[in-house]
Order: sequence, then C-alpha cells, then structure tokens
Amino acid sequence: MLRLGAVLMVLCSALMRFVPAAAAESFYDNRQVTIVVGYGPGGAYDLYARMLARHMGKYISGKPNFTVQNMPGAGSLRAANYLYSSAPADGATFGIFARNMPLLSILGVNPAVKFDAHKFTWIGSASNYQEDAYLFFVRPDVPIRSVADLQRRDTPALPVGGTAQGASGNDVPILLRDVLGLNMRLVPGYPDAGALYLAMERGEIDGRATDMSGVMSGRPQWLDPQNGMRVVLQFGRATRHPNFPDVPTARELAPDAAARAIIEAAEMPYLMSRPFAAPPRVPSDRAAILRTAFLSALSDTALQAEAEKMGLGLTPVSGENISELLDSMLQIPQQARDYLRVLMKESQ
Repeated sequence: MLRLGAVLMVLCSALMRFVPAAAAESFYDNRQVTIVVGYGPGGAYDLYARMLARHMGKYISGKPNFTVQNMPGAGSLRAANYLYSSAPADGATFGIFARNMPLLSILGVNPAVKFDAHKFTWIGSASNYQEDAYLFFVRPDVPIRSVADLQRRDTPALPVGGTAQGASGNDVPILLRDVLGLNMRLVPGYPDAGALYLAMERGEIDGRATDMSGVMSGRPQWLDPQNGMRVVLQFGRATRHPNFPDVPTARELAPDAAARAIIEAAEMPYLMSRPFAAPPRVPSDRAAILRTAFLSALSDTALQAEAEKMGLGLTPVSGENISELLDSMLQIPQQARDYLRVLMKESQ
C-alpha cells in the first residue's frame, strides 16, 4: 500500500503539471494573436513584426493565426501605453515599440508614460544590434563630408528630422549635438519612418539618424556609395560596423570620459533593439509558450531567409535577458542619468 501510495503521488504530481500546460496550449487553438506595432507600415519595426507573424504560429500548438495592428503615435509611446494598460492580458496580444521606451520609463521624465518597464511580460528581442548600426545620414548635395564638417559653426545648423520623445530619431541627434558638438537642429513631429524617408528625399530636412537594417529594407538605394545618402557617423555600437570601416562611432569621438559614459548609457537600449512585450500579468504558462515560440521562429530557416533578403539582422535576445538588461539600466551613473533626463525632456 505504501508503494502504491507513492506511485499515485508521483502520478498526481505529473498530472498537475500536465493539465495547466495542456490548458495553455489549447488556449491557442483557432486563436487570433495580435502583434501591435508602435509605428506605421513599412519601417523596420513593422517589418520585424510582420515577418514574425508569418512564422511564429508554426511553433504553437493549435497553429493560431497571427495578425499585425499598426498603432503609430508619439514615437510608439501610444502603443507601449496601450499594451501596458488596455490590451487583453490573456496571451493573445503582444507588441513591439521603440527600444528607448523602457529607458524612458526608468528615467521617469515624461508624465505621458503610463507603464513600468519591469512589469511588462517580456517576450524577447529580435536583435541585440550585433549586425546592425544606427547611422547618421546627410543628403549628398549638402556640403558635409565628415563629423568635422558638422562641428563647424560658420554654417547654418543642419536640419535633422525626428518623430517624438523617446524615439532614437529624436534623442540621438540631440545627444550628438550636445556631447560631440555637432551643429544641427532637430525638426520633430514626423509620424513614422516612411515620412522621414520622403522628407529627406524632398529636401525638407538635410539629415536623419536611423537603423542600417531599416534602410536596407526600406531605402536600399541610400546605401549606394556613388549615388546614395552620405553616412558620417554610426551610433549604438562599441566598434565600427564592417560595412562602414571608415565611418567613426560616437564612442570614438567622445572628447572625455564623462561624454563617453553618456554615450554608452544611451546605447544600452540597442542591446534589446527590437523588443517584443506583452501586457503585465499574462499567465506564466502562456508567456512561456510565447517566449519559446518567439525564439523558435527566429531560428526558422524560412524566416532567416526572409530576414537576409530584407537586410534585417537576427541576433535574438530572450525575455529573461531583457529583464536583466533593465536591471542594468538602473545602474546608469548619476551624471549620465541626469543628462539623459534633460535630453528626453528636450526631445519632446
């Protein structure tokens, strides 16, 4: 009887573990899963989400149907707030927003931020920026050939386009202006990447900072060494990208240790460059299914082929590692933290 009792206890324990797992898997049977994108169609964030939507369902029992919902606004702050406060927390909705949104939350400078970055259910990031670079472009008809040209004060400030507070396209130009002394002025308010591409091509603005991967997929002609836009600086990297061995990084150009510390702090979000998160309080078993399917989809050979064709780098980061990175952001030195607070207030 004692042996029988022990066997029954083992069986019951196994059954208790199996039933929740089975229930979580069955939740996705014939389910529609929505990926919310904090930007309009056509930009790199949108492309990553749509690529994931085409493949992630293969790795979830029940083969749910994935759809993408674009929710542009305030540099993706609208989408981040929605995911945190309003989206269903059942495991059928998650999304992608600007890499800087978590830092915006940690610094606490914008009352419009309605989320605590640590409380999101982090699914993972499609890129840690190892294969990417944040490039500062100028129009080829502008007499700017190098960072030294941008540091001159005997010419008008270069008009540089941006979107909204917390977005890299706003924050990086201001940081480069302040820390490296670049002579430029921000022209904010463009709704998304597509609008900024057109603004550059029409001559409304003369400069723009954006991801290499986004340009490769959205405007590959910009990278033509003969007839494209001119790249004068790269950000978000400790070393120069192999595609741009002659273009300096912001870290290289830092005039002193304090400036370098500010640049390194601002570059931390690039380690979770394409972050996907679900609302807080998603059931843990469903969150585990999404995290596993996310990493499996990014290892899918068909998805990798699509990414290579579009020029989208894939260096996945797990949801657990994103949580660790957020903890690291809490350790940003005080001087750098103070500067970033001022920066994000100005970029608004």
